[in-house]
Amino acid sequence: MNARLSPKTLIEGCLGLLSLGVATRFRLRGPYWAWRTQTAFPQGTPAGGKPQLIRLAIEYGAWSWRTRHLR
Repeated sequence: MNARLSPKTLIEGCLGLLSLGVATRFRLRGPYWAWRTQTAFPQGTPAGGKPQLIRLAIEYGAWSWRTRHLR
């Protein structure tokens, strides 16, 4: 998977991750993020390594942002 992120997805992803960070008080090793990591990657880091992990995190943030702003 080497698809590029669209600018809209990148912006929404950053905003979504920021809002999740605020909601969890940026406790990245806290219960929510530990649960999220374990459910998203039960085998550990994805096959694409760190770049793939970052891309998937941004896509998750974009999904989160869109879900919270459905009209």
